[in-house]
Amino acid sequence: MTGSPTAPQVPDRLSAPAVLEHLTAKFGPGITGARVQERREGAKKNPNYNLWMDLDRTLLKDAIRELQSLGPVHLSVVSGTDLGETIRLIYTFSLYYGIRHGEYTVNFGISLPKNDLTVPTISDLVPGAVFTEREKQEMLGITVVGIPDNRGLFLPDDFPKGVYPWRKDATGIPDSMVKNLWEVRRPKGRPAPAVTLAEGKGECAISEKEITEPEAKPKKPAPEKKVPAEKKETALVPAEPARPPATKVEPALPAKAEPPSPPAPVKKEEVRKE
Repeated sequence: MTGSPTAPQVPDRLSAPAVLEHLTAKFGPGITGARVQERREGAKKNPNYNLWMDLDRTLLKDAIRELQSLGPVHLSVVSGTDLGETIRLIYTFSLYYGIRHGEYTVNFGISLPKNDLTVPTISDLVPGAVFTEREKQEMLGITVVGIPDNRGLFLPDDFPKGVYPWRKDATGIPDSMVKNLWEVRRPKGRPAPAVTLAEGKGECAISEKEITEPEAKPKKPAPEKKVPAEKKETALVPAEPARPPATKVEPALPAKAEPPSPPAPVKKEEVRKE
């Protein structure tokens, strides 16, 4: 049997504040910073709800299971950032996925101290999560415990080990790996610009005196295209004679019809009796 897909039916669909209350009641002090954000967009101003909460990483998988028990759930993305002392991961889900104007965005945030950058895999609950978990391992240097595929995702095989592009500490990209694009293919004889710090602003300023324009290469003149001269033929056209001015002609009125004359009387002598 084929047909168009239909939206999933959720008979006991909770409101956004009720979902937040349900999760906080389930896990108690393990959830902090819980809040609901409402936005209304579009011409009809349909509400759009975002739920935010911070979790202890030991409760991450239990919270995902509880969220899945409420209705259809879709993992959107797992984002990560270096906050200095910790690595923060945000797991973004869509609750009631596929229901028109009924989806809620649920964000679970966890913080990993840099002396223990481990987090359990959620690929057993959401199989597609393995790709974003592989990305966080190579970009942030975390360890996803139990991940079924431990390979890299974006970085080449010869990328230096122990260097993580998204880190902001000593394990991030070193200056030796940064290429100044303004140095690429610099014309010979052109001095490098002097980069100095502006006073009191901490911004970079380039001295214009030491910058010279590169020598412009002479352009080859475009070959001239010979265009054949157009032959113009002129024909002598006799001038039209002057026409007399048009005169207004009044239309003739139709003549009045005269009534028919009565028939002549028939004499009795002319009538023959048979």
